[in-house]
Amino acid sequence: MSADFHKLLFEVSEALVTEELAALKFLSLDHVPRRKLEAIQEPKAFFEVLEEKDMIGPENLFFLKELLYQISRIDLLSAHLGSSREEMERELQVPGRAQVSAHRQLLYGIAEDLAPEDVRNVKFLLQKQLPKNKLQENASMLQVFLEMEINGIIKEDNLTMLKDILQRFRADLKKKIDAYEEKKKENYSKEEVCYPVSVSAHPKEQGAEGEAAKQHGKIYKMKNNPHGYCLILNNHIFNNPCYNREGTLQDGEAVKKVFKWLQFETVECMNLEGKKIYETAKEYSKKDHRNMDCFVCFIFSHGEKDKIKGVDDECVNIEDLVSCFTGTNCPSLAGKPKVFIIQACQGSTRHPSVAVEPDSSGHLEVDASPLTSIPDKADILIGMATVEDYLCYRSCKTGSVYIQSLCQKMELLCPLHVDLAAILTEVNNEVAGKELEGSKQMPKITSTLLKRLVFEVPQ
Repeated sequence: MSADFHKLLFEVSEALVTEELAALKFLSLDHVPRRKLEAIQEPKAFFEVLEEKDMIGPENLFFLKELLYQISRIDLLSAHLGSSREEMERELQVPGRAQVSAHRQLLYGIAEDLAPEDVRNVKFLLQKQLPKNKLQENASMLQVFLEMEINGIIKEDNLTMLKDILQRFRADLKKKIDAYEEKKKENYSKEEVCYPVSVSAHPKEQGAEGEAAKQHGKIYKMKNNPHGYCLILNNHIFNNPCYNREGTLQDGEAVKKVFKWLQFETVECMNLEGKKIYETAKEYSKKDHRNMDCFVCFIFSHGEKDKIKGVDDECVNIEDLVSCFTGTNCPSLAGKPKVFIIQACQGSTRHPSVAVEPDSSGHLEVDASPLTSIPDKADILIGMATVEDYLCYRSCKTGSVYIQSLCQKMELLCPLHVDLAAILTEVNNEVAGKELEGSKQMPKITSTLLKRLVFEVPQ
């Protein structure tokens, strides 16, 4: 049993990245001395300390489950511990069951909800309270909270200064602290104060303040450089020259320009056969993404419904491509956003046109088909050039209507901290409004993202 237990800890350790270890250490501060935690540099050592403290063991896995639940590694919870989000939510409703204090949950949730710009604001406002070397650019929000605790600026029963700081630019989070304090006053014991994992739940208040809070939400971390791979699978020249996709080179260049600017490692693979499309996706799913924040894949080709065509006319299922990057098949991307943007038709039907204004005097071609469903996995966003059964359009001279609109919108809206789902909605609106050789095109967004995906623009 002990061998199985240590094998379990090893497998979980291998799947954790540096930021997640820091989160686990922070959430364990009520059980392990701070100095002991500071010396820990890798997950295995952290689990050894928890074992020494009798916090975890072969017959005692609840604290490990709770920690993984708190940092949203539901994939590990499910694959290695046989639990689920729903089961943990039920368990943590039991008074006294939670071992991570409501205070720790609150601070961790706030740290997760703060955007990079918010973190910079907090550091700026703490300049007189904390030494400069504790507020450097690379200091995480959890590190700042720890320094605030060490210096007595925040305590479990006194969060006044933190509330004053947040009130200036994140009133929604200040209200979460108010709610936490209200619960403490209601004669509950610490253990019964069951604060949500995420403090980003949208406030019920109406009006401008409620709307501003609603816009924030939890945001995926984008702290590494590069942020991740931007893989472009671009089919231009087909074995049958009749199917060559003129204009797709312009799409590839537009995407490379935008994602290099956004600090992604961009890779373009040209003219792939069906089998090679799948092998390339598999190759990138096996790479080490632990020091990356995100994965982006653009696919430009012909296809059929739910499938992409290789240059040899052989098809590959889109679901098979996406499944390469699930938490189980690509552990180093678990909990991180995976984005797939697909320029291809969903069939052969034309959307009837309502508008009469022409879009372009240049010749437009059509591509062909993907995706009615995606694997039931979290943190995936798929942007489709069109809905099922319909055509999408590509100019031989300027590139596809959908991809060119997306790149233009990203250049315009990323500096304004607009998240990708909102940008894609803008693209949908723009493309749907165009007249394309007497027809219309309606793009589609399918998402299981759990947070907002905001691309950081280099300063």
